[in-house]
Amino acid sequence: MATLTLKNVPDDLYKALKEAAAKNRRSLNQEAILRLEQAVPGKAERDPEEIIARLRRFQATIPPEKRAATREEIDRWKREGRA
Repeated sequence: MATLTLKNVPDDLYKALKEAAAKNRRSLNQEAILRLEQAVPGKAERDPEEIIARLRRFQATIPPEKRAATREEIDRWKREGRA
């Protein structure tokens, strides 16, 4: 991968990017790359099927005891709470 160095970044832009990175739980570098990808025509377009596949692969790495409740469990809990 290539390395890119930016010079003379305005302080307010740097601060806004850094705040966005923190809010999105990304590094400043990750946030900058994402924003550049979104700004370059054609680069931000992603295949939804590939995104879903990547999410499923990631989800499979999470131990069962750490996973969130399933949709069925949430629906059941909501029904149980109703009279």
